[in-house]
Amino acid sequence: MMVMYNKVALIGLGLIAGSMSLAMRRGKLAGEIVGYARSQETRNIAREINLVDRVCDTAEEAVQDADLIVLAVPVGAMGPVMEAIAPHLKKGAVVTDVGSVKRSVFDAVIPHMPDGCHFIGCHPMAGTEHSGPHSGFATLFDKRWCLVVPPEDADQAEVDRICDFWRGIGADIEIMEPDHHDLVCAVVSHAPHLIAYTMVGVADDLRRVTDQEVIKFSAAGFRDFTRIAASDPTMWRDVFLTNKDATLEILGRFTEELFALQRAIRTGDGDTLFDYFTRTRAIRRGIIEAGQDTSAPDFGRTPTKSE
Repeated sequence: MMVMYNKVALIGLGLIAGSMSLAMRRGKLAGEIVGYARSQETRNIAREINLVDRVCDTAEEAVQDADLIVLAVPVGAMGPVMEAIAPHLKKGAVVTDVGSVKRSVFDAVIPHMPDGCHFIGCHPMAGTEHSGPHSGFATLFDKRWCLVVPPEDADQAEVDRICDFWRGIGADIEIMEPDHHDLVCAVVSHAPHLIAYTMVGVADDLRRVTDQEVIKFSAAGFRDFTRIAASDPTMWRDVFLTNKDATLEILGRFTEELFALQRAIRTGDGDTLFDYFTRTRAIRRGIIEAGQDTSAPDFGRTPTKSE
C-alpha cells in the first residue's frame, strides 16, 4: 500500500482510534499518526505503549497540518470538539468521524467546518466490549463493514480516497445516506444493545435468582447479553439520545414481536414458535455465510481463566 495521508490526527484514543493507528502502521497508510485524548492518564498510557507516533496535549496541536482528522469521541462531544479544532485546520483537510449515529453528527459538526475543508462521515461496524488505549488491535476492521456517509455536497475524490483508506486497513465499504444509516444501525446495533442492557438489568432486579446463580449459570445464554452490556456507558448514552427516533421505531416493532411470542407461548401455539425460530435461525446462518461471525463452538472464543 501507499501513504494515503501524510499526517493523520486521531482525536480520542480508545478502541477504534487505537485500532486505526495499528492498522495504518500495518498498511503503511500514513506518514505520521498523532493523537490526543482528553484524559491525561489516557495520553500517558498511549505514550507508554507507543500507540501513535506522537501524543499531543491539546486537540488544537494535534490537528495542525493534519490531512485527515478522525473524531473518535462520544457522539455528544463531537460538536464541541469540532468547534474547538476548526480554526486550526489547514485548507483541504478532511475530517471524518467513527460514531454510530450520523444525522446528529452531521448537525453538530458540519456548521463548524471551515471553507475549503471536507467532512465525510464514517462508521466502522466493528468493535468489542472493551475500551481505552490498551484495547486496540490491528485486525479489528479486517473483513468488517465500514459505512461511509458523505454529505450531499461531498467532494467525490475525497470520498473515493477515504473509501480506499478504509479498504487499506482491512474493511469492506458501503456508501449510505445519514437517515438510512441511523435506521440500519438502530436495527443491527442500537436496539440489541438496549435489549441486552435491559436483560442484564432484569436479572439484577429479579431477586428470586441470586447473584451467585446469575454468575454461575451465565453460560446458558445470559453471558452474551452481559458481554454486550459491558460496552462503554458514555458512548451508548449518547447513541440513544442522538438516534432517538430510529431506536424508538425499532423498539416499537420489537415490542409488537414480543407480544406475539407471548401470545403464542400462552396459547400453546407451537407452530408459530417453530416457524419464527426457523426464520431467525436462517438469519444467523446468513451472518455466518457473509463472514461476519463464526460458527465455531462458543462463537469461536478462546477460553480464559476468567471464564
